[in-house]
Amino acid sequence: MQLIKGDRGGMLSMSDDSVMMKQVQATHAPDGREVDVAPLLHLVEDILNRATLQVEPPLLSKFITWLDSYLVNHVLDDSTLCTVGNLCFQIAYKALGGADAHGTTMTILETLASFPWDAKLVLTLAAFALHYGEFWLLAQIYSSNQLAKAMATLRQLPMIMEHSGPLKPRFDALNKLIKAMVEVTRCMVQFKELPPSYISEDVPALTQAMTHIPTAVYWTIRSVVACANQITLLTTMGHEYALSTTEAWELSSLEHKLTNICDHLKQQLGSCYQHIDDKKNVETFRMLVELFEMTHIDNMKILKALIHARDDPMPIVDGSTKRKVTLEVLRRKNVLLLISDLNISHDELSILEQIYNESRIHTTRLDSQYEVIWIPVVDPSIVWTEAMHKQFETLQSTMPWYTVSHPSVIEKAVVRYIREKWHFRNKAILVVLDPQGRVVSPNAIHMMWIWGSNAFPFTSLREESLWREEAWRLELLVNGIDPMILNWVRN
Repeated sequence: MQLIKGDRGGMLSMSDDSVMMKQVQATHAPDGREVDVAPLLHLVEDILNRATLQVEPPLLSKFITWLDSYLVNHVLDDSTLCTVGNLCFQIAYKALGGADAHGTTMTILETLASFPWDAKLVLTLAAFALHYGEFWLLAQIYSSNQLAKAMATLRQLPMIMEHSGPLKPRFDALNKLIKAMVEVTRCMVQFKELPPSYISEDVPALTQAMTHIPTAVYWTIRSVVACANQITLLTTMGHEYALSTTEAWELSSLEHKLTNICDHLKQQLGSCYQHIDDKKNVETFRMLVELFEMTHIDNMKILKALIHARDDPMPIVDGSTKRKVTLEVLRRKNVLLLISDLNISHDELSILEQIYNESRIHTTRLDSQYEVIWIPVVDPSIVWTEAMHKQFETLQSTMPWYTVSHPSVIEKAVVRYIREKWHFRNKAILVVLDPQGRVVSPNAIHMMWIWGSNAFPFTSLREESLWREEAWRLELLVNGIDPMILNWVRN
């Protein structure tokens, strides 16, 4: 069943959706070109945010600042901009000529036949942003600029603005649809940006998403056409042009359709991100295992692997000054990793703090040549709450040693390593790394409780030596009293 010619809306004229999608697929003939659409999409979002004022001024200001710095390093291609200009003219011309929405949409798809799906969408949205942005630019400055005033008069903008009250429902409907268009487009670009080294199209979530991409592209471009038609009719027929029931229904129906499409794509995108995250975690875990089996000249590779700084050059906090510092402060030092959850006992902390503070008094003594850093382990699957954040900050504020700036710098793979290789459960443990990053004790916390800093360097050999000394003292004490006690000590 073909589209009934002359139906401007065209929402109900295609009885078989699969027929329409076959038409859409038939227009797709990519020539292998790669288009960096991300900078163009950011520019489009900036234009539409300013035009529709859907973003709060402080957030918009931050976005503009970011966009300025972003575009310095991302120059837009001339041929891409030329395509946008041609599309803008085509959309406006079709709207003036009264072409039906489906026909215009198919013409746009044919024009963009050689482009990949995401580029078709971004280029069309950019063309609309140029059309819509010009309308609102004139509306915003015509009262203070004579050239803009003359151009605005030709487009009947002064009269439209004077009657903006009655027109508010129309602009609200347009803004909702525009927001949905941007959401779908952003989602499409995010699919394109998925790293192929971690995910392929045979992954079920991505396979499902790819089957819905042509539908998403068609209905988003169709929505662009509907919005452009409304702006064109408004500027040619003036404020007296009333939004018909059919047109109002079309805008609402398109917005609802795009929202459903976007929700589905976001669900699949979330599954794709989870797949990528899982693969990265497995890769990171294997890297950690290999890293701890290697010999290093210092401990920096180990510490950087355990504490993932991302873009933060200072991922840890000095407990004595409460200032953020770099991992360099721990280079070639004996480092004690205090690993616990957020429910670590205050009694344990008090004892450890006392021992730590005593060791700081005699900084030249050998047994004071170590640093402690708190590694909080939080279940990665738990949503981080404000209460948890306050609990973390409260604990952090009481610690005189180093702490990570936030539990998020401890990656999921590191948490897995801590649990599987160092057997951390819920009780605090103290993993000791020597200046080369080797694990010399998987848990020295009992050594610390019993002998304090005298247990330095907290190795297994040192522990055996200390226990021998304790046995010797005990033997003097109980000698001649009960041989069974000595047997018990030896065992």
